[in-house]
Amino acid sequence: MRLKASISISLLLLPLLGIAENAQDLRAGFAIVDITPPLGIRMSGYFSERLASGIKDPLLAKAMVLRQGDTAAAIVCCDLLGIDETLTRDVRARIEAERGIPGDHVVLTATHTHTGPLYGDMQRFFKDDPDAEPDAIETQTAAYEAELRDRIVAAVAEADAAARPVQVRHGVGTLDNIAFNRRFYMKDGTVRCNPGKMNPDIVRPAGPVDTEVGLLHFSDAAGGPGALFTSFALHLDTTGGTEYSGDYPAYLQRFLREKLGNDLISFFGTGTCGDINHIDVSHNEPQKGVSEPERIGAALAEAVIAAEPGLRPVERPALGIARAVVEAPKRPYSDAELAAAKETAKRLREGKTPFLDNVHARRVLHLAAAPGDTVPLDVQVVRLSDDAAIIFLPGEVFVELGMSIKKASPFATTLVVELANSYPSYIPTAKGFAEDSYEVVSARVRPGWGEEMAEAARRLLYSLK
Repeated sequence: MRLKASISISLLLLPLLGIAENAQDLRAGFAIVDITPPLGIRMSGYFSERLASGIKDPLLAKAMVLRQGDTAAAIVCCDLLGIDETLTRDVRARIEAERGIPGDHVVLTATHTHTGPLYGDMQRFFKDDPDAEPDAIETQTAAYEAELRDRIVAAVAEADAAARPVQVRHGVGTLDNIAFNRRFYMKDGTVRCNPGKMNPDIVRPAGPVDTEVGLLHFSDAAGGPGALFTSFALHLDTTGGTEYSGDYPAYLQRFLREKLGNDLISFFGTGTCGDINHIDVSHNEPQKGVSEPERIGAALAEAVIAAEPGLRPVERPALGIARAVVEAPKRPYSDAELAAAKETAKRLREGKTPFLDNVHARRVLHLAAAPGDTVPLDVQVVRLSDDAAIIFLPGEVFVELGMSIKKASPFATTLVVELANSYPSYIPTAKGFAEDSYEVVSARVRPGWGEEMAEAARRLLYSLK
């Protein structure tokens, strides 16, 4: 690991380590707020402009506050494509000031729904001139962003006020034949992302699938349903269209409430699925629209219910939090590449630019707009006991990196959640970089830094064991 990253970890780890010093009860509170934007603003997830025309189901932010002794943490799962770094910075500062929870103990995660709002810096890519002043839609979106901050902070305050002693059970389930590696070795020797159903040139998948469903079940002393935190490695892009939707996690909560009680709050942490989606290339049946998120949500709920009897109780809760920031070097680009990226952005609305040219242009524009020479990768661990922990990673992380973290973890149950605190695009493996294709063209960090981030995660886990 580069010296700068090593120094960053060592300096951050010690002051940000929060550990409850006795066996006091673990207390937890939960809250849900609606974060659905107004209609008419840009939607996220694709390389063409879509303006929101309706609401299929509301977008939500779900807050969890954990307290034990003097140690506190807040986790907020949001129905957004990603978490803008400025959103995290502002929310952390406000929660620390208003609730006394250290900002470095606050985690914001996104489910990665492709039917949510486009906000923050990514909007500039859909203007005729990416360097121009904000247009009318950006101005409307800025007002929504201010309200989004308020609602997230309010959700944390509500959850904190509702905190009470809880019992926690932890463990994993299994779900097969729902998630698929979307990168394939082709007969011409290349690797392609999403080469199409029944493509005769497919040789085999270029990577594995993580079938593990990570689970944490929180219930009060009376055994009420409380909250379920579920993590599963599967991309959220099953719905499409121009109506807001939380995608399959919305159906997951619906089905879990039918089984476990209408008061249950279902938290969903997206597992490392940078190269994983729901498309089964072995058949020609369509896999997008109203029925697909419902099908996946139902299958995931069944896996959760099946695993419930085998969850193990946390006998001695020990809340702890640790954080490290890995400074990954930016991928280089030339002045000519930047000029070409701006021209590509100007032609985007015409629909005449090749897809990978659009991807490359977006990467260059973001790198040019971001300060400094590095991409900060913010890694956090929340420990619930000596048996259970959650690790949070930024970006869309290749599945092998998440699986390696779990394999190396000293905790019996380790949930790995991506898309936390910032959005540095894709984090491929070194192998993935060598094989190229869409995710690699999009990635902003240099090869090998996915492995460095995974190593930082492993070190944090051991620091809390």
